[in-house]
Amino acid sequence: MRLAHLWDQSKCIGCGACVAACNAANYESTDAPNPTWGGLRTNILRITFDLEAKPYLLLVQCQHCENAPCVSVCPTGASYVDGDGLVKIKPELCIGCKYCMTACPYGMRWLEPETGLPRKCMSEECLDRLKAGLQPVCVTVCPASARAFGDLDDPGSEVSKRLRGGRVIRLLANKGTRPKYFVVVGR
Repeated sequence: MRLAHLWDQSKCIGCGACVAACNAANYESTDAPNPTWGGLRTNILRITFDLEAKPYLLLVQCQHCENAPCVSVCPTGASYVDGDGLVKIKPELCIGCKYCMTACPYGMRWLEPETGLPRKCMSEECLDRLKAGLQPVCVTVCPASARAFGDLDDPGSEVSKRLRGGRVIRLLANKGTRPKYFVVVGR
């Protein structure tokens, strides 16, 4: 099993529902700032490029890399790739050294000031949803169906179907991390 996220940039309307839902589900709708990224406490980073003639939006989150640098640098084994293919954190093993934050080429971990520990996609609420057979909240709330989640090894999964039907990129693919966050950029 290799669970993966897909974001279809060509369908996204930029409403921010995924970001707000992540904040609500995983961080109790706190308005406390994310001290690492700024903005809301969420596991999705919204990057807007103001190119005047054609604004550009990029939604980035943990790539759940198959060759995850955050896992290889972790001195305690707190960061690991689970049997479902997701990169996860065991908080009880984390010593807050921040090596994982430095190693991630995507900058997709952020530091929770109250605990001094890194946070990332997926947080507890979304992991509980997966155990219950549900989709992550960002996928569920998207009004444009721009998001999908599923098993790359299952040809019938929504992710697999959509990967066959679109032009897809992986962010920073040249880093050798084998990210499992796919961005559909066209048909």
